[in-house]
Amino acid sequence: MDARLDYFTSATAGKAFKHITAAGRAVKESPLPAATQELVALRVSQINGCAFCIDMHTKEATAAGETPARLHLVAAWREATVFTEAERAALHLAEEATRIADGAGGVGDDVWARAARHYDEEQLAALALLISFMNMANRLNVIARTPCAGDYQAGQFH
Repeated sequence: MDARLDYFTSATAGKAFKHITAAGRAVKESPLPAATQELVALRVSQINGCAFCIDMHTKEATAAGETPARLHLVAAWREATVFTEAERAALHLAEEATRIADGAGGVGDDVWARAARHYDEEQLAALALLISFMNMANRLNVIARTPCAGDYQAGQFH
């Protein structure tokens, strides 16, 4: 499959990506645990069918020491016993926020309260930003049909 669009050759996209990159870096440097960030990024990307981001976040998580078992079970986190309660709360929030159009009320109060039991306000802000950021990145890649040959290298965009 060929890409429909190369964002890196667009002047408009180049200007926007400076800000997008800065936003991504701010979330990456937040107090939200790195493992949680990668699990959430992976789950959002799975839901949205973004092969490029699935490849990227699987490899980034592996490079950061994440286990294959946990990565393989992200898609089935509800039934898996390898995630902490905090991670499960973050994954639940990520799913509801990503599938916002599927639920009449958006993110439920119970899902938010569960996340708030495990994360402080700064971490919740980072989590909300991460989920939103990943949804945007996934959509940009899916719209442009960014090809994924599985050749992403961990740290490629750092």
